[in-house]
Amino acid sequence: MAQHQSAQPSSAPRRTVLAGARIARPSGVVEDGRITIEGSRIVGVHSRGLDRSERDGHGAGRDEDRAAHGDGTGATRVIDLSGHLIVPGFVDLHVHGGGGGSFSSADPDECLTVIETHRRHGTTSMAASTVTGELSELARQAGVLAELVQQGELAGIHFEGPFISPHRCGAHQPELLRDPDPADVRKLLDAAHGTAAMMTVAPELPGGLDSVRLLADAGVIAAIGHTDSSYDATRQAIDAGATVATHLFNAMPGLGHRAPGPVAALLEDERITVELINDGTHLHPAVLQLAFREAGDGRVAFITDAMGAAGMNDGMYPLGPMRVEVKDGVARISEGPTAGSIAGSTLTLDRAFRRAVTIDGLTVDQAVRALSANPARLLGIADRTGSLEAGKDADLVVFDAEYRLVGVARRGEWLVHPTAA
Repeated sequence: MAQHQSAQPSSAPRRTVLAGARIARPSGVVEDGRITIEGSRIVGVHSRGLDRSERDGHGAGRDEDRAAHGDGTGATRVIDLSGHLIVPGFVDLHVHGGGGGSFSSADPDECLTVIETHRRHGTTSMAASTVTGELSELARQAGVLAELVQQGELAGIHFEGPFISPHRCGAHQPELLRDPDPADVRKLLDAAHGTAAMMTVAPELPGGLDSVRLLADAGVIAAIGHTDSSYDATRQAIDAGATVATHLFNAMPGLGHRAPGPVAALLEDERITVELINDGTHLHPAVLQLAFREAGDGRVAFITDAMGAAGMNDGMYPLGPMRVEVKDGVARISEGPTAGSIAGSTLTLDRAFRRAVTIDGLTVDQAVRALSANPARLLGIADRTGSLEAGKDADLVVFDAEYRLVGVARRGEWLVHPTAA
């Protein structure tokens, strides 16, 4: 983060006040609110916008340095965001790539490209998701990603595969899949050096329930996904410690009236948070609304499941060891036995938010919980981010009146400045 150069080294960090905007607070949206940022932290959130003296001569989106009000902290920058909405920075549990790059590359620069791409679309915290590969290759990727977690660039690692069902493999290479032997699960956790956040497992496979127990005991999220599991087997996995449904409805049997399958078990159990890909391709709006009604807005987490084409144009892209063709923003496997299968998404979370409140009929509060608060809680970072509260990191996203992204700050540093919109 660029440091403000003060003429008086002993002065406190520079303050920024965001005033006049609608602010999505945990208790609800505040009209004409005010957020005060000092350095990398939020130091105040108030139900009061611009003072009269601050309004004079200011239009929305303009800023100006002003003297602090006798508190000895130096200059305060006031940014008038009247007519705008400020929400917490988004938290993505499940993302593979973006900006033409992939986390599976195990190339640190390419991984940083992915991170930067999604940050500029409002995702200020994310877990890096891998794609099925040989155990040795996944362990190598984990070593690189672990360093990025330790540097504060990532919030953890999500292993999606290889312990998933060949009958529901989706965009994972079938010949590389394997049963979830707890010894192999332990190898990947060890390779992550304590930075593994989540692993997706098909619990009906041999070793599935034991692997779920191992993950739960290790403090790693056991996610049920890419599964052909029955209703009863899914319930057994939940009892064993599973707490997340990997992209609910996708890569699992549909809801049946005689064979309810995993969907019913995952929706009904209060211990489960369900991931949803809200891109208009993976889920019909009616299905998304069904999930919210059944699970409640405290148990839904929007994810991107994005691959390298997120933030990019149509074309050919790698996804782990496979090739993916993107047409009209939809990614599909281009060759092999799974050709034509949807291969992740090209979604960014600012688009997921806009779609939620303009098409899906969700309130801003519901969307914020799904995009920020709930995934932050799951990743164990809710003490630092996921809501706009004093003492937390200044991670926030600014939208205009049409819910178009115009600003992103991460730990107080503007990645997209609202005055440049």
